[in-house]
Amino acid sequence: MELALSLATEAAEEGDVPVGAVLVDGKGEVVAADRNRREELRDPTAHAEMLVLSRRAREVGDWRLTGHTLYVTLEPCPMCAGAAVWARLDRIVYGAADFKAGAAWSLYNIPQDKRLNHHIDLVEGVMAEESRALLEDFFGDKR
Repeated sequence: MELALSLATEAAEEGDVPVGAVLVDGKGEVVAADRNRREELRDPTAHAEMLVLSRRAREVGDWRLTGHTLYVTLEPCPMCAGAAVWARLDRIVYGAADFKAGAAWSLYNIPQDKRLNHHIDLVEGVMAEESRALLEDFFGDKR
């Protein structure tokens, strides 16, 4: 999560919402890491989570990422939570809850929705204060 926080800080410095994501394989090795890049790429789908999932899928030559854990500083939005389900991740670990767009407990629970064909273990609140502080500083400066 410390690497994800470092990437989130970099995102804020580049004018993007401070979110960082790290993907770890079943051996505990970091296999992809990135930050939000929506502003840089002018792409609404360039969330940190989407970037690491896409990078890893290309690298292994398969969209199924079973055995992987996603660490992210902010609770995934519906798009990212859905992508994690489609990628068949084992676990998502996140920092700050997102009460405006969170889709891994706060507003929705896409990763554990019984109607879907894959379910993901969730761990919330890891380094939540640090994640929340980055977001509050970023949005405080914008207002």
